[in-house]
Amino acid sequence: MDFAVSEEHHALRKAVAEIAADFGGAYYARKAEAREFTSELWDTLGRYGYLGVAIPETYGGGGGGLTELAIVCEESAAQGCPVLLMIVSCAISAEVITTYGTDEQRQTWLPGLANGETKVVFAITEPDAGSNTHRLTTTAVRDGEGYRLNGQKYYISGADEADAILVVARTGTDDATGAARLSLFLVDTGTPGLVLQPLPVAVAVPERQFTLFFDDVYVAADRRVGDEGDGFRQVFHGLNPERVTGAALCVGIGRYALGRASRYATERHVWGTPIGAHQGIAHPLAQAKIEVELAALMTAKAAWLHDRGEPAGEAANMAKYAAAEAALAAIDAAIQSHGGNGVSTEYGLIPLWGLARLLRIAPVSREMILNYVAQHSLGLPRSY
Repeated sequence: MDFAVSEEHHALRKAVAEIAADFGGAYYARKAEAREFTSELWDTLGRYGYLGVAIPETYGGGGGGLTELAIVCEESAAQGCPVLLMIVSCAISAEVITTYGTDEQRQTWLPGLANGETKVVFAITEPDAGSNTHRLTTTAVRDGEGYRLNGQKYYISGADEADAILVVARTGTDDATGAARLSLFLVDTGTPGLVLQPLPVAVAVPERQFTLFFDDVYVAADRRVGDEGDGFRQVFHGLNPERVTGAALCVGIGRYALGRASRYATERHVWGTPIGAHQGIAHPLAQAKIEVELAALMTAKAAWLHDRGEPAGEAANMAKYAAAEAALAAIDAAIQSHGGNGVSTEYGLIPLWGLARLLRIAPVSREMILNYVAQHSLGLPRSY
């Protein structure tokens, strides 16, 4: 791994940062408080090709990899505009369709995903099946030339913005283990029988959450992505990009928070002295800076491994864990540095705290990451 920043990556970071800076933290905070999607930023990033940097050039993308997509996520967040929908549409859905979709599916979906005109969100979580994917109860049963989907999905981000949903459903059961055999389907959001019910959350982010109800939703066979029953492997191929881009968002949030806090602590004077001169302010910010930089290194390593086809599960999980912790520490230190202004709407830090706190839970909780590391990295007995 080369630690030098290539000219291409430097140019990519600069270009994305300039676009996101034109919108900035105040724009994001307004959108977050109103629960309105950051459509203007999304459309601009898509128009200039940055949402599709990891999609093959054949389908209108930039031909890069997860490394480049993580840079886009990080740099937009570092300007105060973290876009959660990049994780599900640009990372998971685009990756799964690119890797497992038919050529017809790629031709249909990838150009729109590349330029941002199409959004495809991801639906796996259920009320009674969070981390335990084998307990999914949403079913897809053969019906003539297609399938009938029945069931419920929970905490689906941005479903109201999406053109389609990549749905994980049970298409059978393994006779030996009793585990679900899973398959993936692209379901248009306007399909009869699919109901999107808003799921109110206290965290102020632009992407709204939904519960999805599938009542005999018919899906043609050509909407199945990959082989029937092979969905478990396909899903987990998409989850490493999910973790890496989530980590990149957190790194960017941490950078933004520390930049705001450092400026404030330099400009704010009490008793004739900048408050940043006091170690009670300076040390938490310095510690958070170290943690954000360490998280950035692990995020880069995980993306590097994934792009080379190397096992990336351990690094991706560690990156997501480290970055979420670092982002929260940075935001908390920034809020504290601002004193009462830290909770003021004018300074826009609380929406970022909410998103960072959410990313400590989702898409995989810190506890499940610790379980993974204990079992797979340390060889300890499985705890669940």
